[in-house]
Amino acid sequence: MPLKIIYYAQLVIGRAVKMAAGIALTAVLTFFVILWNMRSQPINVTPYMLDVQRESGIKPRQRWVPLDSISPEVIKAVIACEDNNFFYHFGFDIDAIKDAMHRNSRGKKVYGASTITQQMVKNVFLTHERTWARKAAELGLSVLVEIMWGKARIMEVYLNVIEMGVNIYGIEAAARHHFGKRAIDLTRGEAVMIAVSLPNPKKFNPARPSRYMYARSEQIGEMMDKLMKYGWYKDVKSIKQIKVNYLENYPAPPLSPADDEDDDPDPDSIAYPPDTIYLPLGAPADTAPAASDTAEAGG
Repeated sequence: MPLKIIYYAQLVIGRAVKMAAGIALTAVLTFFVILWNMRSQPINVTPYMLDVQRESGIKPRQRWVPLDSISPEVIKAVIACEDNNFFYHFGFDIDAIKDAMHRNSRGKKVYGASTITQQMVKNVFLTHERTWARKAAELGLSVLVEIMWGKARIMEVYLNVIEMGVNIYGIEAAARHHFGKRAIDLTRGEAVMIAVSLPNPKKFNPARPSRYMYARSEQIGEMMDKLMKYGWYKDVKSIKQIKVNYLENYPAPPLSPADDEDDDPDPDSIAYPPDTIYLPLGAPADTAPAASDTAEAGG
């Protein structure tokens, strides 16, 4: 009798394992098909947008635009600000992670190492909860979308879903809200200010930059110029070529984390000459902020 019980128990367990494996395989294949189909479809809603809408009761402001309807300056600025080695990693940047860990061990300020791919994955597929399970899923999905989508699509989705203000998502909505123009018409200075605001879009306003944002914009401008020397932008002669030449054929050599060592200055540590007015990069002189506006630090 005990042997019969063991025998039938093995049969039941074996069938259950096979059924579970079949369900898991079906789920994985279904996800791959969905991910493949998302390579060319506009993405107008994300889990994070839905979470915010549920809490606030306000519908998110977002308008999808293709990559070639976005100013090249925006692409340059977000790479210089958020992910210098965008072309040279497969979803996550080991050197940036090591550098962030080293810098975090030296002080109280916390530095992140998320790539543009990771930020896009977190916004499109996952929640913003801080758990190891979510981070593991983020890393796995980042590698997957790098393989299935490619850099151009990742950049296109990122610029259309990332938070860029209070209840504002994507570069087109941000351009219209902050500067009253389309994303394709953004100047270098406007693009840099939007990029500077990305770490804390609810606090930083690209249209009303703080002293910290002006200081940070200078650093981003220098990084953009440094990347240009390596050839990233030299062969871009039209907006249409951005998708092919800029994002696929002319990447720059990867930069060492040390090249961006001081990428996030402490607003309280910046020394400003008295009565000095700081302009956004590319802004005309008549747009200079009043001295009272530049006295505000940190947004």
